Amino acid sequence: METKKFLFVSFDALISDVAWQVKKEGHEVKYHIKNSEDKDIADGFVEKTDNWEAEIPWADIVVFDDVLGMGKWANKVRSQGKLVVGGTPYTDQLEDDRAFGQEELKKFGIPIIPYQNFTSFDEAIAYVRNNPSKYVIKPSGEAQNVKRFLFVGQEDDGKDIIQVLEAYRKLWSKKIKVFQLQRRVSGVEVAVGAFFNGQEFVYPINVNFEHKKLFPGNIGPSTGEMGTSMFWSIPNRIFNSTLKKMEKKLKEEKYVGYIDLNCIVNSNGIYPLEFTARFGYPTIHIQQEGIMMPIGEFLFGLSDGTLKKFKTRSGFQVGIRLVAPPYPFGGQTKQGTDSKDSVIIFKKPGGLEGVHIEEVKLANGEWVVAGAYGVVLVIVGTGQTMKQAQGQAYGRIKNILIPNAYWRDDIGDRWFEDSDKLHNWGYLREI
Repeated sequence: METKKFLFVSFDALISDVAWQVKKEGHEVKYHIKNSEDKDIADGFVEKTDNWEAEIPWADIVVFDDVLGMGKWANKVRSQGKLVVGGTPYTDQLEDDRAFGQEELKKFGIPIIPYQNFTSFDEAIAYVRNNPSKYVIKPSGEAQNVKRFLFVGQEDDGKDIIQVLEAYRKLWSKKIKVFQLQRRVSGVEVAVGAFFNGQEFVYPINVNFEHKKLFPGNIGPSTGEMGTSMFWSIPNRIFNSTLKKMEKKLKEEKYVGYIDLNCIVNSNGIYPLEFTARFGYPTIHIQQEGIMMPIGEFLFGLSDGTLKKFKTRSGFQVGIRLVAPPYPFGGQTKQGTDSKDSVIIFKKPGGLEGVHIEEVKLANGEWVVAGAYGVVLVIVGTGQTMKQAQGQAYGRIKNILIPNAYWRDDIGDRWFEDSDKLHNWGYLREI
């Protein structure tokens, strides 16, 4: 593909790595970051702009990386005749408003887990007392980005949920305006996702397994993500029973991008939990290692509708987040306890295979930690088996030195038990 001009637009510097990869492929890149705390991220890697709207005439393609109102921006740019990768107000709402997302699933004939939406903690507490069971507390809107607010109940009578709701009422009533209580269903947590080119889904699909808890063994507070394992697939039973049913609606919206649906599945059925109507992070970092074409060409083909299918690596990909203080409590720690400006050392020069940047910048030729949250790098491994992919990823981490950095050492381990169940229940086959 000939050289193109890419404009990337971000709230929180999520798409820095993709912008860097596109630049390395020889394209012109400009990058806008709205959040003032994140503006130094990717300094030295790509050219920045403070006024993205002024750059629209320059750009051949504009790439938006989030929801929370970006769908409105993307539609505005589309109306100007530009190629766009991004959402719409409708697809933003699928993710931002959990109740809306669940009701849309129901509208398309997709079974959902019973839930109740609340704006009052007192009403939610009374509801649990009158309907004792295991629940999950899920904030909506911007509060859902604070992952420690999500709470998974363990007690059959819901007493732990009531205790947490009472604490939230005292501490976080101004922060959590709307939240959902969803019945807890046991099973395998698995996500299916696919890219959409404005007209139809592009194949293959992606099957992935998130690891959100902070510590190995899936314990500790929930985080944005500590790592993900994945593989590419023909459309399987989970996809065809859920996302595929929304293809016509996404076509009406002229949606261009990636959409993912996290589910709980068991021997009784498939139960969707929540949408990601944008690129996932670190999902897109890991997906790049499996997509067998330049990411710039991929994005351009997605935006103009010419990309119908693409080649991927066989086997598995595993991505591990390397994080450092104050993660996962960005902005909550005392001054001096974070890792900003810490140096990133590669023990063997040139050892950048599988290395993807998150909160990183270049300073005097050195890689250093940037931003405010301590989400530093994603390290990816690939292999014909999950163990091979894990081995390559963790082997690559050994070449990296970041003061105070840490990571989970069990990303991908879930597969060895979950795969038996998924195959036994028939969810990974085409129907």
